[in-house]
Amino acid sequence: MKGRKLLMIPGPIEFDPAVLQAMSIPTTSHVAPNFIASFGHALDMMKEVWLCPSGQAFVVAGSGTLAMDIAAANLIEPGDKALVVSTGYFGERYADILGRYGAEIDILRADVGEIVPLETIEAKLQQKNYKLLTFTHVDTSTGVLNDPRPFGELGKKYDVLTILDGVCSVAGEEIRQEEWNIDVALTASQKAVGVPPGLALLVASPKAMDTWKNRKYPVPNYYADFKNWLPIMEAYQSRKPSYFGTPPVNLILALETSLQLILNDGMEFRFAKHRKLAKAFRESMQAMGLELFPQRNEIAANTLSAVYYPKGIDGNSFRKEINRQGVIVAGGLLKEKKTEYFRVGHMGEINQNDLVSTVSAIENALKSCGHSFEFGIGIKTALELLS
Repeated sequence: MKGRKLLMIPGPIEFDPAVLQAMSIPTTSHVAPNFIASFGHALDMMKEVWLCPSGQAFVVAGSGTLAMDIAAANLIEPGDKALVVSTGYFGERYADILGRYGAEIDILRADVGEIVPLETIEAKLQQKNYKLLTFTHVDTSTGVLNDPRPFGELGKKYDVLTILDGVCSVAGEEIRQEEWNIDVALTASQKAVGVPPGLALLVASPKAMDTWKNRKYPVPNYYADFKNWLPIMEAYQSRKPSYFGTPPVNLILALETSLQLILNDGMEFRFAKHRKLAKAFRESMQAMGLELFPQRNEIAANTLSAVYYPKGIDGNSFRKEINRQGVIVAGGLLKEKKTEYFRVGHMGEINQNDLVSTVSAIENALKSCGHSFEFGIGIKTALELLS
């Protein structure tokens, strides 16, 4: 039993006690032998979690947006053509970032709650010689899921670098970076990776690293430049000290702890767990008469759910009632629909008990707010699927 409210937003998430313990130990030197070993181990394990054994892992102090920025800064030069596939708020953000580095950008926007058809993406790739194709694996604003495999296939077919924005997917949704031909897969620590906020994480393929090495112009972002960070990562992977900027020591110790916990479970178990929890949550919401933001279950994410409020119910009052039941959920994020839906994160260390508690809180809040439905059907549905 938690002695506080259950945090069920799309990040930060609930963290394993061992991860929090790593955050609380006395901070050591960033060149101490034990820290060098921990940092190197974390970098090695990232490639296992990302399923990209030949990739180059990077850990930099910052947010998921910094991870997006690092990939863009190092791979785009002025005049390069980039195709952005947008399923919500964060696709639009990536277009903004790429524009800062002089990219000529085309955006393919999905209808609300939908994905962009693959034939539309391929038709666009046939029209121009794009250098970069970006897509959001799970858009945190909509809960819409893109399948990465066809993107990797299109990247290979048209010789385009593929960037997977996995801020809300890595270590939760199925990603096989190397097998699926994804050149960069990036995320942030506070989502399914299971570490408090503060780390920008990415793994780059050999092709992405070669593209950076063959740039014509210097990277116009000093902090993001691979030139500054690659020697640091290589040194720690070789268990040697190095310095560019002081790393967030305790966060990296927590990262090592969390990645080890993930790998102890195994990636196949991890993917299956997220699919199971998500299915139980989605179907419990639908059983209570609620409509999901994604227009089809097959494009609904497994790390979070976006759900419309019932007609006639005030969203703020509804979320406050859920909070009163001991669970914290998030409001909407997509500007044009912000007041119409709420979001629930179910990733990382979230377990079946947490999910059932959340469904119960939502069910009680619906009853309190006057929504007409069969009381108890949500819990019943969730329990049947979870068992």
